[in-house]
Amino acid sequence: MATDYKNTMNLPQTDFPMRAGLPQNEPKRLEKWAQMDLYHTVLERNKGNEPYILHDGPPYANGPIHIGHAFNKTLKDIIVKYKSQRGFFAPYVPGWDCHGQPIEHMVETKLGPEKMAKIDQPTLRRLCREWATEHIDLQREGFKRLGVQGEWDNPYLTYTPSYEAGNVKVFKKMYEDGAIYRGRKPIHWCRHCHTALAEAEIEYGDETSPSVYVAFPLIDSPVVSAVPLHVLIWTTTPWTLPANTAVSLAPQAEYVVVLAEDKALIMAHELVGAVAAVAGWEEVEFLRDESGAIVSFTGSDLQGCTYEHPIHASMTGLVVTGAHVELSTGTGAVHTAPGHGQEDYLVGEAYNLPMLMPVDDNGFFDAGGGPFEGLNVDEANPLIIEWLRERGTLIAHVDITHSYPHCWRCHNPVIFRATNQWFVSMEATGLREKAIVEIEKLNWYPSWAENRLRAMVEGRPDWCISRQRSWGVPIPVFTCAKCSQTVATPETFDAVIALFESEGADAWFTHKPEDYLPAGTSCEHCGSTELLPEKDILDVWWESGVSHTSVLDTYKELRRPAELYLEGSDQHRGWFQSSLLTSVGAYGTAPYKGIMSCGFTVDENGEKMSKSKGNGVDPADVIKEYGADVLRLWVGSVDNSQDVGISKNILDRTADAYRRFRNTFRFLLSNLNDFDFRCDSVTWDELTVVDRWALARLQSLMLTVDEAYEGFRFHNAYHAIYDYLVTDLSAVYLDALKDRLYSDAPKSLARRSTQTVLMHILEVLVRQLAPILTFTCDEVWEYYPDGLREENRAEAVQLAGWPEASDFNPTVPTSEAQSLLSDFEVVLGVRDAVTKALEQARAEKVIGKSQEAAVTVTVAPTAGDILRRLPGGTLEELFIVAAVNLLTEEDLPEPRVQVQKATGEKCPRCWNIRDLGGDSRYPEVCERCADVLSALSTEGRQDS
Repeated sequence: MATDYKNTMNLPQTDFPMRAGLPQNEPKRLEKWAQMDLYHTVLERNKGNEPYILHDGPPYANGPIHIGHAFNKTLKDIIVKYKSQRGFFAPYVPGWDCHGQPIEHMVETKLGPEKMAKIDQPTLRRLCREWATEHIDLQREGFKRLGVQGEWDNPYLTYTPSYEAGNVKVFKKMYEDGAIYRGRKPIHWCRHCHTALAEAEIEYGDETSPSVYVAFPLIDSPVVSAVPLHVLIWTTTPWTLPANTAVSLAPQAEYVVVLAEDKALIMAHELVGAVAAVAGWEEVEFLRDESGAIVSFTGSDLQGCTYEHPIHASMTGLVVTGAHVELSTGTGAVHTAPGHGQEDYLVGEAYNLPMLMPVDDNGFFDAGGGPFEGLNVDEANPLIIEWLRERGTLIAHVDITHSYPHCWRCHNPVIFRATNQWFVSMEATGLREKAIVEIEKLNWYPSWAENRLRAMVEGRPDWCISRQRSWGVPIPVFTCAKCSQTVATPETFDAVIALFESEGADAWFTHKPEDYLPAGTSCEHCGSTELLPEKDILDVWWESGVSHTSVLDTYKELRRPAELYLEGSDQHRGWFQSSLLTSVGAYGTAPYKGIMSCGFTVDENGEKMSKSKGNGVDPADVIKEYGADVLRLWVGSVDNSQDVGISKNILDRTADAYRRFRNTFRFLLSNLNDFDFRCDSVTWDELTVVDRWALARLQSLMLTVDEAYEGFRFHNAYHAIYDYLVTDLSAVYLDALKDRLYSDAPKSLARRSTQTVLMHILEVLVRQLAPILTFTCDEVWEYYPDGLREENRAEAVQLAGWPEASDFNPTVPTSEAQSLLSDFEVVLGVRDAVTKALEQARAEKVIGKSQEAAVTVTVAPTAGDILRRLPGGTLEELFIVAAVNLLTEEDLPEPRVQVQKATGEKCPRCWNIRDLGGDSRYPEVCERCADVLSALSTEGRQDS
């Protein structure tokens, strides 16, 4: 009867399960972490160490978390856990943006128009607070399920009294410095949400608009007197013509007179062809002088001329010049309405032009709209065009599709209209220049993101910070009831700060000013003590922007400036910018030392996710099917600086990669079950050359991964580790050493050599992957064999620290490591050639398993020298063959491999082709196995 050698082998043993069961098991691990208060335990371990503050940007407390939330919060968690493992004191205080139009809109929708018409402001604010609170709890549970750790029981909320008071502290400082003012300027206005919008609240989308070319009759002309002249303007907003006060020309551009449509039309010479194509002129006739030359002049030559208003017969307009006039589109003559555009406003300021505003909050014309009074701007557009046509001034009309600003919440087109608003000046206190100086000091991830924020700050207009809504922090100033002057003093600001700190901003709407202002507070202009509180509220971007004061300066474990702000790339015009401007405005410095900008989540085709397309991915569904660690692995595997794709196919591939990581951990754990690092580790000199290479390769991997983590390029870390597992580890090292692991004597030096390296691989991988695979690595940590458990062992992997090269025992000599890695590039190149030849021989039925093969390998002399330096048996182990015959040949570009069936017999214990019968004690096995069986027999482990 044949001998069963199974029990004589060192077979892998571990209770670490092959199947993860993440959806079921992760909640149990969350309970464990909660019971041991892991987050605060980590903080306590690092207490007194150098702080690293990642300040959380607040998502809206509005609806369950979506995949963008999951991506964002997981990135932050990876960084915080990495920094914590590095020994930094890295608290993480999550927050929520609880004010603003999105929440108010949801409450309004829920109430309906009838109830909204009757509701008072305090009640509406209470309902908004309740809505926000409900969704804070909903989102908090979603983030916790992802494995994100932080101050979940003590987050920052923008509706809390201390946070609301922080708004006033920053406002006070900037107002007293002269950076905040009230003025009448054109701003983006949403006539559906009835509020002003800041640049950060604008999104751009395609809109079809009427493109019209209109002739304005000149009243006087210094350049031509022979014929009546018309200046030809172009606009895509005919509804703004009632507010026209000027036409702007490029000062040095060449203008000509085209005779068409029974008129003499002034336009830029450069644009005549384009206008003719739109107007349908087959030939263009120019006005010429007596010599036949085309009459031409510059824009400056016409400056000061007047013209008949296109809508109001009793009005005239003024021809001016401006540097903003460019000649890529239109006619070179820009219809200018200072109440309807930023550039128009600046021209109006320069020339002291009237700023007409005939459009009300709802987008309807008042009496200033003349014949169009009572119409909204959409209704008025076609009627104005027809009006112009009837009067013979419409030269051409075509509809065009172009990019147009829309409200970020209701997604309707916005309009530009001049209103009285509160602004932060970019120039009065040098805020723009100071902010740019600070931008240049920051650490940027990725580096190119710096240019984006710089460009936005360089080009942005004054910041409109007032909103016409109910749910938010009020502009903390007062108006004199008698003379309408603003009342805002250090004493009134301090009184409001004290009020908000004690009762919150709701008190603004329930108390009278005399209840909390210092006795005798009066208007400095007229002396009246009757003061009215400002009705407008602060822009939510201002609110979130002052978190540097309301959070970083308030939580004792935080500090300002933070090391890092991390948000989506859209926050260059949002939170990144509002935080910068309020911090520089109040304190002269940026609130952060670095900015990390990440992309958006899209589907696998790069398309934006939407319900209508059915391409959305719900993180709750992902977790239910795959588990949070698979979602976290996806976050760690993608280039976060770009838009990142996610779909069922992508998640399936990520799940496959997860199984690769898990199976590797299981292999390592199962082959270290009888290893005690205290007594079984071997020295560098005792390691086999293959094990030395494996340890040197592991150290080089560590350095690559360290660099990737430090730069927050987690996808580089992921790919470095994954490629290491697939190529160097699974395909080479683990494959080659199985014979040693399973067949050698349990305590043999060769086996302990391998186990020493496996121990280090496990220790490095479990720590370096812990920030990403936060659940799985902690599970691996629990299943460590007893022989790997140190005294005072960390209770969780997050407490185990980050792997360092200095932790290696044995230490890897630097010079020898480099030489090993260089030599093994050659060795592994030859191995690839051998593997390919073995596959072909197996396909041709020359051999079965590779162990049955004997190979003759011919290489160039240089490679031959490297291969011959390896100890005997090394090539056979690496190539997993019975025998290797090495030859050299000059000028051989690539290795040449011949495969034949090895001579000898198959050892029934180790299945290698060896000479059998060399040991009379166990004649049926090879000499190595006979020695092992003899040792095991002595120990009583051999079974027959």
